[in-house]
Formats: sequence, structure tokens, C-alpha cells
Amino acid sequence: MTTQTLAKTLLSPFDLAGLPLKNRVVMAPLTRGRAGKERIPNALMAEYYAQRSSVGLIISEGVTISKQANGWLNSPGIYTEEQAQAWKQVVDAVHAKGTPFFLQLWHTGRSSHSSFQENGQLPVSASAIKLTNDDIHTPIGKQPYETPRALETNEIPLVVKDYRQAAQRAKYAGFDGVEIHAGYGYLLDEFLQSKTNHRTDRYGGNLENRYRFLNEIVEAVLTVFPANRVGVRLSPNSTYNDMGSPDFRETFLYVAQQLNQYGLGYLALIDGLEFNGFHQLGEPMGTAEFRDVFTGAIIANGDYTQETATAAIKAGNADLIGFGRPIISNPDLVERFANGWALNPLADPSVWFSFDKEGYTDFPTYPE
Repeated sequence: MTTQTLAKTLLSPFDLAGLPLKNRVVMAPLTRGRAGKERIPNALMAEYYAQRSSVGLIISEGVTISKQANGWLNSPGIYTEEQAQAWKQVVDAVHAKGTPFFLQLWHTGRSSHSSFQENGQLPVSASAIKLTNDDIHTPIGKQPYETPRALETNEIPLVVKDYRQAAQRAKYAGFDGVEIHAGYGYLLDEFLQSKTNHRTDRYGGNLENRYRFLNEIVEAVLTVFPANRVGVRLSPNSTYNDMGSPDFRETFLYVAQQLNQYGLGYLALIDGLEFNGFHQLGEPMGTAEFRDVFTGAIIANGDYTQETATAAIKAGNADLIGFGRPIISNPDLVERFANGWALNPLADPSVWFSFDKEGYTDFPTYPE
């Protein structure tokens, strides 16, 4: 496929609900753990994001909305004024390159550990169902996952408030919008899926009840940002964090249909099967299936190459394509796509979380 053909698709401009993007390449959220123990963004993070700002849109790594939401070593937060202030240098570095920047709102739910929590409390979830993976990296070393405690019904409005306040801080820091992370087996996904939600209150049972928590969060965030500056991320096929429900197709089509009424900026869907695994509970869901129920922009994510991304856009199955691992190793990914240059080899995951510049800002651009 020629570069000229590609320039009319993957590399062509796109209007994201009034936000002009210079191309359809999206930097997907990538947890990298460079914010230190205090979870405060820094100059190294600003350099990292600025290096990759030739993409059309950057979505930040997962950013925790509260202390309770923490579950990853050295990941950044946005639950204090100091954190919000520190994000400004990162946003300014990206905006200096003319690139829109969304912040991803994150609560890790049951994939956390008591050593991350205040007063050693258990992590929270929809229900007290343990994640079956082997272990988790914690402040006290590798530890087995714990059985979480179910959020009490009267605690849920407090978490909704945390999301709204995090969105307010993101707006203060200068972000163009926010993405609500409702995938990958984190807290919101745990409420959506029947595998992890065995509640008997108004947040459990039927689809309407399981969706209620996400719906309340969306409506809270919409008091801060307009709908066209809010996105939601779902992962209907993924086994990541021990997920996968027999009614996954019914669940996620319902969720997308409900979200459609708000006129959101986009729906991000992880449809790739290789990196995140597939639960084998039916035919995998592709982005084309969501076109019938969601009329806004769709960002496809997972295992895409330049060629398959172009094909998805040409077929109308996606408007934008999120790239993760390739953009870690190729800060100039867009330029490589545009010029037909070879990509750097994918980085060894062992250096992704070095807590320093190694495996972070030290990847060469082409040619070098």
C-alpha cells in the first residue's frame, strides 16, 4: 500500500467533535510508572509525551482519581492540588507541539493491594471476588492478590465525587478533555461485568443496574467538561485482570447504546486479541459491531499495524487508531508511517517500568 493512499486515511486530518486532529494516529494510554512515590508528574514525563506529540491525539496513562484508586507503583495521580499543578508542565509541553491531550481517569479497583491503601484497608470492587492472577507488584514487593471488599452502597457517591473532582483538576491543568477508563478489569469494568458484579443492590443484577455506576460518573464528569471532550474506554474481549463474562456481547452493546445518548467525543474499544487475550466466550466483538449503536467517533486499539489500521479506517470500522507498544519504541511513529521508514524493534517489557529514562525517553528517532 502506497504512502499516498495512507495519507488519505491514517495520516489524514480528523475533526473530533470540533477538535481538529492533524492525523488519525492516537497515542494510547500506557502506564509507565515514572511519577515517583508521591505520584507527581515531572519533567521526564513532559519530555516523554512531547517526544510523541506528532500523533493526532494523546491520551495520558491511567491517572488515579484518589488514594483508594492507586494500585500501580509510581503511577501518577490527580487527587491533590500539587499533582494538578505538576501536570501543567506536561500539558504545556504537548500543547507546544500543537497536539490535543486528554487525561485518563483511573481507579484500579480489585487489582490493587492493601499496601497501596490508607491504613492497610482492602482494595474495593463491585463484589468480594478475588482476582485469580498470581501476584501483584506492591510497595512491599510481589504479593498475592487479596479478596477485595465490596463497596458499600453509600460509598459509591463518594467515588463518583472523586471522579468529578479529578476532572476538575484535569481542566485546571489544561487538558483538552478526559477519558473515563471503564475497561481492563478495573473498578468500572468490575461493575459492568456479570463475572465480577454479584451485587443485590441498585448497582447489581440486570444490565441497567450494572451500568448505573458508570452512568453516574459520566454525568458527574459532564458537569466539568462538555460531552464532546469526554471519552469512555471499554474492553469487551479482554481477559486482562481475569475478566470475561458469558453475556459480554449483550453487556457492551447495551453500554455503548446508553453512552451514545450523551454525544461523547469518542468511544475507545480494545478489540485486539493478541496482547490482552480473548476469553473465548463467543465470537470476539469488533468495532464494526458498535457502529450500529454508537454514532460518535470510535478509536480502535490493540495489535494494529500501519496496514491494518488503514484498512479499518477505509472500511469505516474506526475513525482513529490507538497505538501502544509501537509508540513506546518509536517516538516518531507518525513520521515513520508517512515516510515508509522501518520501525524500531518493540522494547523489552522489562525496561518499560525502570522508573527512569531507560526504556522511556531514550528510543532513537529515524534516522539516527
